[in-house]
Amino acid sequence: MSSIILITGATSGFGEAAARRFASEGWRVIITGRRKERLEALRKELEGLHGTVEGPPIIHPLHFDVRDNAAVEQAIASLLEEWKSIDVLVNNAGLAAGFDTIQDGSLDDWNRMLDTNVKGLLHVSRAVIPGMIARGKGHIINIGSVAGKEVYPKGNVYCASKHAVDALSKGMRQDLLPHGIRVTQIAPGLAETEFSQVRFHGDEQKAKQVYMGMTPLSGDDIADLIHFAATRPLHVCINDLVVMPTAQAASALVHRKG
Repeated sequence: MSSIILITGATSGFGEAAARRFASEGWRVIITGRRKERLEALRKELEGLHGTVEGPPIIHPLHFDVRDNAAVEQAIASLLEEWKSIDVLVNNAGLAAGFDTIQDGSLDDWNRMLDTNVKGLLHVSRAVIPGMIARGKGHIINIGSVAGKEVYPKGNVYCASKHAVDALSKGMRQDLLPHGIRVTQIAPGLAETEFSQVRFHGDEQKAKQVYMGMTPLSGDDIADLIHFAATRPLHVCINDLVVMPTAQAASALVHRKG
């Protein structure tokens, strides 16, 4: 039977692109997210494109918010036996909220970022890791950010949350070493998804300005890297991948045309 991958935040951006990529390669994909309608639409689309009439379903949606640990545990526990052996977990769910100096930041934005980017990653990992340990293998791919490698003005709490992902990836790799579980972090730079729309609370104009005069990364670019890391031989672990657009040399250093 084909391998199973669970992708959080699969209703947009990197997660949605990864779901498409792995489904096209014949993997069975567990897609998760907060937006039930989008999950169902993606399931129908991918089943229609890549499903088989005689074989088992290749897409399984789980509707939950990673911030809600009880919902995470209930969703993972609800998986039927044929879906329980998760080979790869992609901790993709994450966001930036607000772009303010530390003295002007919103407590709601801070909590939303920390609860999603850090605690959400921990909630899902904690629910999936025991099965990987029992099977003596598995692969966790955490989607970090260049914001987890350096700090930029007004990035404060978002950068802190992604520095936590960087540290957690290293810690997981060490703790899970005896169990044959690989841990990879992929840290993208500027990428055009819903990220900036969410950061600027739906302000389309501000979101577009982030990518003006340059070619950003796409969801498909990151999906390619996730697939590459996940398909290395079992004795090979890609520990850390930092990827930026050619036009970006650092978080706050971008060459723009015009």
